[in-house]
Amino acid sequence: MASLNVGNLGSLGEYLREQRRTAQLSLRQLADAAGVSNPYLSQIERGLRKPSAEVLQQVAKALRISAETLYVRAGILDERERDELETRAVILADPSISERQKQVLLQIYDSFRKENAAENAAGNAAENVAENAAEKAVEDTAPDAMPPSN
Repeated sequence: MASLNVGNLGSLGEYLREQRRTAQLSLRQLADAAGVSNPYLSQIERGLRKPSAEVLQQVAKALRISAETLYVRAGILDERERDELETRAVILADPSISERQKQVLLQIYDSFRKENAAENAAGNAAENVAENAAEKAVEDTAPDAMPPSN
């Protein structure tokens, strides 16, 4: 039977199969560990089914991999959002710092992201103003259109 591979699901299925094999799990073992049916997991791996975020989370947990990685591959999450979530997860999972220190780090991280976003927005706005001014200057210096000759 031909694979439908709807959107990015083919690469998701291939990635899941690769991770399952790396973990040395059979399809049935992974299905049991994730709490999904064997045929359903098989269809996901072949790109025939689009799993929900909840199913992806269960599969990620069973494989001991990042759910965010699966969300990106499934098109549920974009790459930048994944990077932010992974950064937060790493900070929260660090056993060498206290809960208070983790919260302070996250606040600093958020403030840097907001500051950079504001700077990028201001830079983009300035670029647009400069481009518009340059276009206007070109229009103002262009020779007037000559009337058609008879």
